[in-house]
Amino acid sequence: MIIYLLSFILFCLGIYCILRKRNIIKIIVGIIITEYAVNLFFILSAYRIEGRAPIYSAEAEILNMVDPLPHALVLTSIVIGLATTALLVAIAMRIYEKYGTFDITQIRELKG
Repeated sequence: MIIYLLSFILFCLGIYCILRKRNIIKIIVGIIITEYAVNLFFILSAYRIEGRAPIYSAEAEILNMVDPLPHALVLTSIVIGLATTALLVAIAMRIYEKYGTFDITQIRELKG
């Protein structure tokens, strides 16, 4: 149960970085932390004590098998998160080229 709480704390830390920070790079890091917290929660939801891999065997019993669906979802989420992060970094670089700063408050003041 404490591992779920730690995942929630990591999620809250990411949300805090997204909402309260004024630097674009710190906001991107907050988004990354939030994505990994959600991935960690999905992996933890599939965990079983003394679980085993869901490999078909005629001799094996179907007890304590780990659910493979969250693992597949997390794999897909990692790829999508990487593409999203690359897009965010590219946008941040273009903003820096145009305005010369990563600070959101200064970018709002410039308007040009």
